Amino acid sequence: MPGLGHERRLQGAGFHHILAMDEAGRGAWAGPLCVGAVCLPPGRAGLRQSLADVRDSKVMSPSQREAARVVIRNVAWTWGLGQASNTEIDERGIEKATTLAMRRALNDACMRRPGFEPDCLLLDALVWPEMLSRCPQVTMIDGDTRSLSIAAASVLAKTWRDAHMRSLALNFPAYGFERHKGYGTAAHRAALDSHGPSPLHRRSYQPLREMPNVLQP
Repeated sequence: MPGLGHERRLQGAGFHHILAMDEAGRGAWAGPLCVGAVCLPPGRAGLRQSLADVRDSKVMSPSQREAARVVIRNVAWTWGLGQASNTEIDERGIEKATTLAMRRALNDACMRRPGFEPDCLLLDALVWPEMLSRCPQVTMIDGDTRSLSIAAASVLAKTWRDAHMRSLALNFPAYGFERHKGYGTAAHRAALDSHGPSPLHRRSYQPLREMPNVLQP
């Protein structure tokens, strides 16, 4: 279970506005990439108990993630979401598109808490080169299993993206986005073979690169 040990050590070192970030959708064949950002309130009594059900979003059920999403947004000092579209991923590459979504998530978090400015970024296997001169970054592998803040960010990113893919499925029912959320499953590949790529697909990804036809909405 993720805890608050990393956050407490950073607070002990003098950091108080620790903004954690995590992404959802990096490996998907279709749809946007989403980054969640969460700053938990330092020193809040009962914080760990309030977020007792929060963990790596990938191992939570949809109903658990949805319940956790509500709690996270209520207890966070601030939170934000940022996205990069499939077109931006194709045009910029996944690394630059990820930092674009991170910038949008940071801006969203700052808008929700006027005057907020992070003094440390806590990242799950991410690096934000443009921010290195602005504030320190702590990057950890499997951060969503080790840091409660990162786990909370992962829940916000995944719940937003899953809901977005369900809504996109209404316009593109042939692909089953509501089931696989754009990831590379056998059913998704079969739909691509039958219908060709849609405008939501990432044409720079395999197996999309060799597919010539684009289905219009």
